[in-house]
Amino acid sequence: MPYIPRIIEDVILESSKTFKVVFLGGPRQVGKTTVLKKLAENKKFSYVSLDDLDQRNIAKKDPALFLQQLSLPTIIDEVQYAPELFPLIKKMVDQSSNNGQFWLTGSQQFSLIKNIQESLAGRVAVLNVLGLSMAEKKKDKKTNKHPFGGTYKKPKLPDVFKEIFEGGFPVFQSNNVPNRDVYFNSYIQTYLDRDLVGIFGVNKTNEFNRFIQVCAARTGQVLNISNLARDSGVSTPTAIEWINILENTMQIYLLRPYYPNFTNRIIKAPKLYFLDTGLGSYLTKWKSPEVLQAGAMGGAFFETYVVSEIIKSYIFRGIEPSIYYLRDKEGHEVDLVIEDNGLHLVEIKLSASIKDDFSLGMNYFSRKSDKFVSKTIVSLIENKISTPDKVNYVPYTIIN
Repeated sequence: MPYIPRIIEDVILESSKTFKVVFLGGPRQVGKTTVLKKLAENKKFSYVSLDDLDQRNIAKKDPALFLQQLSLPTIIDEVQYAPELFPLIKKMVDQSSNNGQFWLTGSQQFSLIKNIQESLAGRVAVLNVLGLSMAEKKKDKKTNKHPFGGTYKKPKLPDVFKEIFEGGFPVFQSNNVPNRDVYFNSYIQTYLDRDLVGIFGVNKTNEFNRFIQVCAARTGQVLNISNLARDSGVSTPTAIEWINILENTMQIYLLRPYYPNFTNRIIKAPKLYFLDTGLGSYLTKWKSPEVLQAGAMGGAFFETYVVSEIIKSYIFRGIEPSIYYLRDKEGHEVDLVIEDNGLHLVEIKLSASIKDDFSLGMNYFSRKSDKFVSKTIVSLIENKISTPDKVNYVPYTIIN
């Protein structure tokens, strides 16, 4: 499989110059190990994976012996299996003035990141990566100061739903593309066995499998935890615990509401988005891009796709995205509020038309406050257009 350059490469290399440890988190099979191995070429890095049970046992039972066998600099893969290593890594890097001695990968989970940040405070750069972005698939590594500065490509409805249906896992860009259903079924089983059972100690795999399917059917919706629990057949405390697991392993993104100072009548629940639309469409049983496009969830998956691409545009630059949504109890709504040198209102529309009602929510909230500096509609429109009421229509293809 030919290597696809990743936007985050420069961030990893720069972080390695200024931090003694670099941690790269993210879901399984999105290319964490691949990008580190590519960057380590000709740099004499050693490599060890804690997916290897023998290595994992040594790391857990005798972390000092495990680290003694490594030559520095080194890559330690799947480090979440042996948090016992962190205090000794701290001791080792404190004995050297060299930066970039340890490159670590692992699933992104709250307890792991907290452990890393506490054990290696001031010594570690914590970065994240997801599946391939639209820009990376186009081989466009150019980075921009805002999400809507990518290379223009004429949008086509069949193309975007092919992208949505395929998702961002790099394996689907290989010369030997696997059967989609077989791949995602295997991915889910690996996730259940290694992460759910192996890391979180949750043994109700059948119930969790049902739960994740119900979550996928709610992508792009405000999260009602009681309804989610009821439809999944689990208790509300269990649903809360399992939502946290999905968020911490970066399978879903919970978009929190923005709280303006001009009203207290804001919906307070987050919106749920699947971070990989291919996995989400598999879990919701859509059988082709065409059926998904024509189906009841076409708009929700287009919105999910755009939100995930915007999230990638930030985290691939090493920036935690400051994005929210805005909805009040009277039904006024804006899909996204992006906090980036001001507050930017963004609507997402599965349409190539210009319509006044597309901007009703943005116009309503912008009249309430002068803090909102721009209004943008991301859609299937062919070219950038600005309307007299200062609404900017942009094609989804320029997200980078």
